[in-house]
Parts: sequence; structure tokens; C-alpha cells
Amino acid sequence: MSSDYYKDIKHSDRKRWICIYPAYLNSKKTRAEGRKVPLAKAVDTPTVQEMRDVLQASNVTIGIERSFYSRERSKEPQYFGRVRVHLKNDDGTPLNPEFPTRDSVLLHLGEMIPKLKTRTQQKQNTEQQASQSAAASSSKKKGKGRR
Repeated sequence: MSSDYYKDIKHSDRKRWICIYPAYLNSKKTRAEGRKVPLAKAVDTPTVQEMRDVLQASNVTIGIERSFYSRERSKEPQYFGRVRVHLKNDDGTPLNPEFPTRDSVLLHLGEMIPKLKTRTQQKQNTEQQASQSAAASSSKKKGKGRR
């Protein structure tokens, strides 16, 4: 899918890097709303910071840009931004053999974001709060009710 528009621009130029918006990985979105990965691989409300952390840990050259996804209805700060990923050398060969295509990067993000420390700590905190509230509610005495 080589275009004449990009003929004079090298792959190393930032314009040629791929763009990844959080909506591409959001499990709460439909395909029509912009999700690009299968629902099984999607993540619950990913952020640009989480995507940045995963890609930096994978030794991929990235850039963060302040831009809105056109299909995003909410203008909240958590949905703001996109990540640009340097995918190919100037000769067109993959820069990192682990990530030859855009889809491979998206699937890697969908796999690794749930494993982030911030995500696992949030789950543990919510589970502890739920168990504490369940224990507190079970210790209350129940009335006789209606007769």
C-alpha cells in the first residue's frame, strides 16, 4: 500500500511513524467506534501513559503527541493523546523483528497493559475493599422483618 505521497519521505521521518490511539485497544468500544483489536485482546480503558510504559520497556522508539481521536466522543483528559511508533528502517525492513506490523504492536499492547504494576495494584485494592465491605455487611444483625 505504498502511496506517491510518501514516496519522498523516509521511514525514519516522524510523519511515517504509525499512530496508536487508546481507543484502538479499548474493550468498551465497538469496532465501529474505533477498536482495532479483537475483544479478547482489548483492554479496559487504556491510557497513553500505559501504552508509553509498555513500548518503552519493549525498546521501541516512540513519540507522544497531544491529539484527539476523531471518533472519541468524550473530551476528557484521559482519552487525550496518541503514541507514534517508529516501525521500519529507511529501506522498509522492520526496525524490531518482534514488531513487523502495526497489528503486532497493537496485540503486544493488549497483552502487556493488563500486566502493568499499576493495573495489578488497582485490582488488588478493589478486591480488598470488596472483601472488607462484604465482611462488614455480614456482621450486621438482621431484624425480624415483617410478620
